Amino acid sequence: MSDSPEIPVESPEVLDCRGQRCPLPVIAAARHMPELPVGAVLRVLADDPAAAIDFPAWCRMRGQEFVSATTVDGSPAYDLRRLH
Repeated sequence: MSDSPEIPVESPEVLDCRGQRCPLPVIAAARHMPELPVGAVLRVLADDPAAAIDFPAWCRMRGQEFVSATTVDGSPAYDLRRLH
């Protein structure tokens, strides 16, 4: 059991970046994030192994929240929350 509280992810918008290689998934997420309202979650489907490192790092650098990494229909998925 984790000490950190679970953050609910309600109906995230999905950005499918499967098949794209670094840095394209992060670039796509960065371009899409301003289109979302503050507080919204963007779920990025990205099967590039570098995405597991890139998304948390991008969120730290840009002041956004890395919510979680999960699997959706067998594909790695990364949930990012827009904070500003």
